[in-house]
Amino acid sequence: MNTQARYQKRVIIAGGSGFLGTVLAKYFNEDYSRVTILTRHPRERDDYVREIAWDGQTLGPWAKELDGAEIVINLTGRSVDCRYTAENRREILESRVFSTRVIGQAIAQCERPPDVWLNASTATVYKHTFGPPHDETSREMDSATDAKDAFSVEVAQAWEGALNEAQTPRTRKVALRTSMVLGLGRNSVFPVLRRLTKFGLGGRQGSGKQFVSWIHQEDYCRAINWIYQERMDGPVNVCAPNPLPNAEMMRIFREVCHRPIGLPATEWMLEIGAFFMRTETELIFKSRRVVPGRLLKSGFTFLFPSFRDAAIDLEKRME
Repeated sequence: MNTQARYQKRVIIAGGSGFLGTVLAKYFNEDYSRVTILTRHPRERDDYVREIAWDGQTLGPWAKELDGAEIVINLTGRSVDCRYTAENRREILESRVFSTRVIGQAIAQCERPPDVWLNASTATVYKHTFGPPHDETSREMDSATDAKDAFSVEVAQAWEGALNEAQTPRTRKVALRTSMVLGLGRNSVFPVLRRLTKFGLGGRQGSGKQFVSWIHQEDYCRAINWIYQERMDGPVNVCAPNPLPNAEMMRIFREVCHRPIGLPATEWMLEIGAFFMRTETELIFKSRRVVPGRLLKSGFTFLFPSFRDAAIDLEKRME
């Protein structure tokens, strides 16, 4: 087969060795796109995907890969699933801001700059709420003491600030305000919650009233491609249209996993568990009630609009 003939477009995924980068690379590869992953630890692959070395901070030979590409996606960022020590806070912030800045520099020097630059952001940028959901028109982005999210909101705002400051006038810029992505890969939350449920720990977490915004991995990939095709720019909420309370989410997990009983976890129990698991309770306590206003308005349709449908589909894939 002529490998050049198969390519429809060139897609660059920075920080593409994690869960989201893996599912996106597979999606675009199957769509006959030429996929290049920028990673600190490149490896040889047996598919059409190429991996190129970069450090996420400085310009280098990798930058020429962006010249002539249709899509650049930046997913780079140290995992937030850790204790927020001073060192971890620094790495979380700098890995996001520095990678965004250097990609902006690389695009600025391209002779044929990419059509679109999709930069990861987070739905955590919106204010903790139990009231009406946030769409992209919301300007409520303050932190909340009971959500313990001051650092996360600070990171989100600095992240998007670095994107907005980049001088790339010939390239559309999109801030992907992404919710929890449900999938089966490494770093996906679905297998973790499924395992807890199987062990009888699938009860509500904390009050259970906090909202969870989410999206199935297939809809996540489709939304990324849709944003490119529809020539969207600016912030886009990448989430399913039906966020739900934590207690309802865990009830559906019990139903799908055939576990009628799930022990609840109080806030003090979660604090102790988070300490020993080296993570933070903000990931559980913050109420993220976010909806995909711009995706819906543009005509995007979800394969998995309800959490139950998404959970049933992923559970079948686990069997």
